[in-house]
Amino acid sequence: MRTVDSPAQGQWALGFREPLNPAELAKREDDGLNVRARIEGIYAQGGFGSIWPSDLRNRFRWYGLYTQRPEADGYFMLRIRIPGGVLTSGQTDVIGAISQRYGRDVADVTDRQNIQLHWIRIEDVPEIWGRLEAVGLSTTEACGDTPRNILGCPLAGIDASEVVDASAALREANAQLVGNPEFSNLPRKFKISLSGCSHRCAQHEINDVGLVGALSQEGEPGFDLWVGGGLSTNPIFASRLGVFVGTENVVPVVLGVTSVFRDWGYRKARNRARLKFLVQDWGPEKFRHMLQNEIGFVLPDLDEAKGVPASAHREHVGIWPQKDGRNYVGFALKAGRISGHQLRALARLANSYGHGRIRTTTQQKMVILDVAPERTQELVDELHVLDLPTRASNWRRGTMACTGIEFCKLAIVETKGRAAEIYQYLDRAIPGYEDEIRINVNGCPNSCARFQVADIGLMGCLVTEKTHNGTADSGTRRVEAFLVHLGGHLGEARSFGRKVKGVKVLASEAGPYVETLVRRFRAGRAEGEPFAAFVNRLSDEELQRFGSKPPASRMTPAPAALAQPRAS
Repeated sequence: MRTVDSPAQGQWALGFREPLNPAELAKREDDGLNVRARIEGIYAQGGFGSIWPSDLRNRFRWYGLYTQRPEADGYFMLRIRIPGGVLTSGQTDVIGAISQRYGRDVADVTDRQNIQLHWIRIEDVPEIWGRLEAVGLSTTEACGDTPRNILGCPLAGIDASEVVDASAALREANAQLVGNPEFSNLPRKFKISLSGCSHRCAQHEINDVGLVGALSQEGEPGFDLWVGGGLSTNPIFASRLGVFVGTENVVPVVLGVTSVFRDWGYRKARNRARLKFLVQDWGPEKFRHMLQNEIGFVLPDLDEAKGVPASAHREHVGIWPQKDGRNYVGFALKAGRISGHQLRALARLANSYGHGRIRTTTQQKMVILDVAPERTQELVDELHVLDLPTRASNWRRGTMACTGIEFCKLAIVETKGRAAEIYQYLDRAIPGYEDEIRINVNGCPNSCARFQVADIGLMGCLVTEKTHNGTADSGTRRVEAFLVHLGGHLGEARSFGRKVKGVKVLASEAGPYVETLVRRFRAGRAEGEPFAAFVNRLSDEELQRFGSKPPASRMTPAPAALAQPRAS
């Protein structure tokens, strides 16, 4: 455990409350939850030009509002909080209608099970809130230094293979955290995963706090507790505390971890304010001790259970049986992009073929529940007409993307359209491919699309390219490209993707580059070997050469070093 100069970190528990950066100062001046009154009473009437800069840059996030690129146009992205990905058909229809009327018929399903709308005007926000809240939805603390949307398995209570149903605990944790002034000023954003899914689809390994289904030493169903995970520019896997959390203790533990972060988290440098840095400095044993002091009781020990394979089913696309004999039907969007009119059509289908229950997933997919087996194919056909395929190709279902430069001020490159180009290219170049390969397209280093834990992670950058105008004169221009990370995965022997040193792939050539990787993987893999395992046994030099030549259907065999598995 490293020694930390605590006073310099601004930890509240040690009495150091003086703000050490502008964001902390803004939060001390006024709680982010208080900005709603100004939005409704001042800004909605006065328009974009009336907004105080400290609200625009900071506190608007407490209600899911980010300025959209270009900021001068005065439009916002609005993030809707969907705990555990749980939606009714009525809620889905309202979101779709709002998208159609106020958001130019555009919506995104995120990898945190939220739905984001674009092109929102501040003048329309109070009306939008009213429509959302009338059906039990909210944008409160969807962003900001707050407890973000809680991830959960979209099949909680439905999947026969789950260890424990986490639905009730998730709802109660959400109710006690969201909008609570006790937890509205955290050092940084705070991400929670709470799932009893046997496939561990809620990615506990990369969240600030993750509770994953487990059996106690006596066989009681409950949860295994992990803390301090996160990606962005300093990716760190969560640490397992080695404790069992019974279902009755889930909410006290979640509130306890949040309280420890609030009071002991670092508040000096924003780039070191996430919980993962505190856990890294303290270590799991000290964190367990501090948590138990906070909650007032000792958590029993729990041995680590065998993890799920890196290739485990975590996306819920396709037709799968529920424990009640009905089916759930999962389908793939276009790298998370969907329209308002598609959402409204989904609401109608969920009512017609099921009980009006819809889910979002952590892989930017959606699911309709409770479909009678004899009507399942009919629903699949209807979804196909909407371009929401249940039997999507492995390329489409395995590709996800962040918002990108189209709307996000932090992004460097376009992502949604580029991701669609990549999987459409691969569908033509390598049709019918059956192995699971994840391709995550990210517009900047912040990892909103989790590029570090993808088989193929593409992170946006710019490169300088020479231009020619038909004369002796030439110039340069900046064009979109990607840095490449290969072999990232969760599950057993989890690892972050390895950066391919010295390689920047032009965005326009991303499809052919990925084709090269896949063809060489097919030529050189051992029998049954997944992509990540293959990549992670290559040397740095082999990794650089892995995608170095343009592909073709007539492509020559891979070099010997890549074609034959090396001895372990």
